[in-house]
Amino acid sequence: MPARSFRIMNVVGARPNMMKMAPLFREMMSASFLDPVLVHTGQHYDYDLSQVFFEQLRMPQPDYNLEVGSGTHHSQTAAVMERFGNLVRESRPDLIVVVGDVNSTMACALVGAKELIPVAHVEAGLRSFDRTMPEEVNRVVTDAVSELLFTTEESAAENLEREGISREKVHFVGNLMIDSLVQALDTARASALKARMGLEPKKYVVLTLHRPANVDDPERLARTLTAISEIARDFPVVFPVHPRTKAKIAASGFEGAREWRSGMTGAGILTIPPASYLDFIGLVDDAALVITDSGGLQEETSYLGVDCLTFRENTERPVTVLQGTNRLVGTDPDALLREARAVLYDGRPSRNGQHVPPRFWDGQAAGRIVGVLHNYLLGQASEGCASHQDLR
Repeated sequence: MPARSFRIMNVVGARPNMMKMAPLFREMMSASFLDPVLVHTGQHYDYDLSQVFFEQLRMPQPDYNLEVGSGTHHSQTAAVMERFGNLVRESRPDLIVVVGDVNSTMACALVGAKELIPVAHVEAGLRSFDRTMPEEVNRVVTDAVSELLFTTEESAAENLEREGISREKVHFVGNLMIDSLVQALDTARASALKARMGLEPKKYVVLTLHRPANVDDPERLARTLTAISEIARDFPVVFPVHPRTKAKIAASGFEGAREWRSGMTGAGILTIPPASYLDFIGLVDDAALVITDSGGLQEETSYLGVDCLTFRENTERPVTVLQGTNRLVGTDPDALLREARAVLYDGRPSRNGQHVPPRFWDGQAAGRIVGVLHNYLLGQASEGCASHQDLR
């Protein structure tokens, strides 16, 4: 059978997708049998949450930008499906690759399923078992319609098997987030942001907070910020404020926010705009503690060996608790304060035993994925040729 290039449509929609797609797209570009195309749905569209990541992750500009923008979950999902559906009908790729668990992930996977184009889901099988999280719905639906499911940890295969997905579709390849982290780490460590803020290594805390369950209730948000303010009496807390969180803090009327320092040095809560990828990794790498409700940050701290407290009742990344540096502390601000003090004052690490990154979190996930794609696509092409022979 003569060699051919398979057209692969790779989708990103939001900031977390870009760290996963960057190393994979580079690997695809170096594979002679692939013709990769990059589609940005525009779910995140401002410079801080989008364009700067293309630049720092050395990603090419998207071949297509759907410019969907923000909106309710259902309106955003519908807009992505309509615009991506039109694009797919025009170009008819051989395969669609989606990453993560944002609305764009699910929407584009559904388009592929309806257009009878195979879908590959990177970061498949992760489950929080909490259907109140929009991301959980996105994960379950995306996995249900995907033909190839690439997993980051071994528990994911068990979740998929319980949902009736054939093991033949599941491939344990490792974590693309860690591929990006490994490639960027030296540059990130040279970031000047820490020096500009007067931060001393292992003497400050990094905070991220954005999930609706944590920021939408004004009273609960105020209690959480009060607890964080207690931590900040002795340890500077660097808080890159997500635009959504910033609006919720303003709406809550939290009085303590008036005393925060906006990007200044010293103790207290140091608020800064969403940091670039390199600046943020540089901050996290030298932190004494990270407090987060993010999924990807649980993984990055586990690789870096930085203590992490996850301010959630559940996690879809259990390997970060079992083998990493992550401790799940629930959503009680008092419990968060106790756990933070135990790490910062008593020296109790959040991890159990010696720090060793989880299996296959080694910077080589992209190569494994492209290897699976090679076998799958050539197999599909061979079957197609055989079918044509049968018809003759």
